[in-house]
Amino acid sequence: MIVVKTSLEINAPIELCFDFARDIQLHTATVWRHTKERAVDGACTGRINRGETVTFEATHFLIRQRLTSQITEFERPYIFVDQMVSGAFKSMKHTHEFEDRNGVTLMTDTLQFEAPFGFIGWLVERLVLRYYMKRFIEHRNNELKKIAEGRQAYG
Repeated sequence: MIVVKTSLEINAPIELCFDFARDIQLHTATVWRHTKERAVDGACTGRINRGETVTFEATHFLIRQRLTSQITEFERPYIFVDQMVSGAFKSMKHTHEFEDRNGVTLMTDTLQFEAPFGFIGWLVERLVLRYYMKRFIEHRNNELKKIAEGRQAYG
């Protein structure tokens, strides 16, 4: 299993950052364009909440994939966790944590995942996926930061 952890300070209130991070349309607007990611089932619009699921369809490594996640933990505005219900990974858990630091929000993402296919999956995790997934999350979070700090229009 691989663990990828990223942190980013956002000059915006914790509640805003928390709500933006769980906004489905904002999610699809802030990921890499070439993936053509979109919500296709479940909570396809608005802010996802505890117990809800969403299925995203996206192209990664030239393969069109679907991943369904469910919000398994939710404490606004501090933490929410989404866990893969079905998809290309053997397992995936994404923990989103938020900490208020005098009006600046520290947003921390911890992504745990395991690839299928035994030893081959283990190699791919370490040689490709760890770096790819970290870049994916960092890009999305930097785009979310721009919007939350008002440097980019949203909605």
